Amino acid sequence: MLSADEYLDDFWPNFRQLDDVFWKLERIQSFRGEPSWVAMVEGDWDRSLKLVNDGCVPVRERERPAKRIRRRRIRIVEQPITPYLQWEMHLLALKVASEEQVRVLDAGEVAEIEVGRRLPELVVLGTVAMYEVTYDESGTHSGARRIDDREVISACQGELDKLFERGEELRPYYEREILPLPAPRVSV
Repeated sequence: MLSADEYLDDFWPNFRQLDDVFWKLERIQSFRGEPSWVAMVEGDWDRSLKLVNDGCVPVRERERPAKRIRRRRIRIVEQPITPYLQWEMHLLALKVASEEQVRVLDAGEVAEIEVGRRLPELVVLGTVAMYEVTYDESGTHSGARRIDDREVISACQGELDKLFERGEELRPYYEREILPLPAPRVSV
């Protein structure tokens, strides 16, 4: 188990050693943190989207792996769309345009594998490491559980491949489900 700071300290050196697909599985419907998210919570949707756009331009040097890699993300969504998810979809639409393959799955499509608990938030760095990212009750990042067992990582990658194949491409989902929505309102 790693604290939030320990997770980031562990993540970046391993990310630079990434040797295969970078995977991210997102299941939680609401988080807290990012400056653009804070602007949205404060009611400034235009500033929030500007911060999203500004934040996606240059990738910081520490965020570059040693070689070009494939980045894949699976985003599980529930209805109605939460304000956080609406905000995040704008961010993901920008990432898809520049660097990431994102697929969307309705929560109902994973119900049969969510026996006893929801799917975890996962980050998989090829065969180097896997993290189950954790959040507290308020949705604030609290750390991660690092998993090094290559058999477990390989099995999870196989399941992620299956989910990815079942998912819908982000762009049509975004245009159909997200763009028509009015600016979200969040009560604090």
